[in-house]
Amino acid sequence: MSRASSRPSFSPSRVSALCLRYLYLLRSSWPRLLELVYWPAVQMITWGFVQLYVRETSNVVALGAGTFIGAVLLWDILFRGQLGFSVSFLEEMWARNLGNLLMSPLRPAEFVTALMVMSLVRLAIGIGPVTLLAIAFFGFNLWALGVALAAFFVNLILTSWSVGLVVSGLVLRHGLGAESLAWTIMFVMLPLACVYYPVAVLPGWLQVVAWALPPTYVFEGMRALLIEQSFRADLMAVSLALNVAYLAASVAVFLWLMREARKAGSLLQAGE
Repeated sequence: MSRASSRPSFSPSRVSALCLRYLYLLRSSWPRLLELVYWPAVQMITWGFVQLYVRETSNVVALGAGTFIGAVLLWDILFRGQLGFSVSFLEEMWARNLGNLLMSPLRPAEFVTALMVMSLVRLAIGIGPVTLLAIAFFGFNLWALGVALAAFFVNLILTSWSVGLVVSGLVLRHGLGAESLAWTIMFVMLPLACVYYPVAVLPGWLQVVAWALPPTYVFEGMRALLIEQSFRADLMAVSLALNVAYLAASVAVFLWLMREARKAGSLLQAGE
């Protein structure tokens, strides 16, 4: 039996080795660690004080306790999950190491798995302390959402990985000229996912677009839970079904863009 045929199709040891590389990068740079916490904390505190002001000056009780803060924290899970995935990929582009990785025994599935793991690690570092600040400053405990939080988290992180895969594929194919997509593409989803307001606020034709996005169901579910004290399992089920479809499509797009990059010879060209 040849050495190639005896090699496992998926190696957890190669995934863990790549994750270890990214962890060393994080550990060696305190600005990287600080950045993971800084922006989520600033957003949460800013919107928290906005909510305090609205609660004290408005008679609109329907806002519900914690809807702004909850929306900010869930949005950061979505945004930071995608950014953690994309930045880990960009680390290889910046270091001009991507060609070396793809010429090694590392398989695309192992590479993507490592990026997903690092997305979770970066997210935990960034969001974990901020949830504690939300409790200390505003008495909002995200962890108290229990099973609902688990459903929200799974759907948001799946969406973030789908977007991260497409962004990484575009950067792989078109070089660092497409790098800005990693920082900006998720904000296109911000108004359509109805993070801070219900879908009913949108015009009818735009509501159709909003309901095609998995995060919309999460934020609608969050408002239903905080305002009506009702967990909408039906919304979570639809969101999960959409996420599975989009994730499968994004994997296909990523692999196709990787093949195109190989044909175009752009794997070793990390410039713009």
